Amino acid sequence: MIRYFTEDTTFTLKGKRLVSKWLREVAEDRGFEIGELNYIFCSDPYLLAINRQFLGHDYETDIITFDNSEDYLLETGRKGVSADIYISVDTVRINGKAYGEGFDREIHRVIVHGLLHLIGYDDCDDWHRSRMRAAENRALAELDQMKEA
Repeated sequence: MIRYFTEDTTFTLKGKRLVSKWLREVAEDRGFEIGELNYIFCSDPYLLAINRQFLGHDYETDIITFDNSEDYLLETGRKGVSADIYISVDTVRINGKAYGEGFDREIHRVIVHGLLHLIGYDDCDDWHRSRMRAAENRALAELDQMKEA
């Protein structure tokens, strides 16, 4: 189950059904099931407070993922992903402009970025960042195809 929430923002994700279908396909194509994914869209101050409280980081970020996938495996015996994924709409908006992507494209990139982390992609160094970016681009191309169908 994929659910979408907001905290400290008026943002509403467009096309939730399509986005959910897309995320399930991205996971399934890589051998994973979706357990429970909660996307929480929030403001910079809200996510900064989470970053400070739970990670001890004193800086803004676009996404923080709390992975609960081990619980899913223990409960079902299957390889799946479950998480609470917090996304700062403010930072996504700024990054979308800075990277020339636009807001909608950048929000989809960040949404799938969180999922890709859960299924084993990382961005800890240049090689991994390149691999992650390629996976994001493939997934975004899949979303574009789904929109056209």
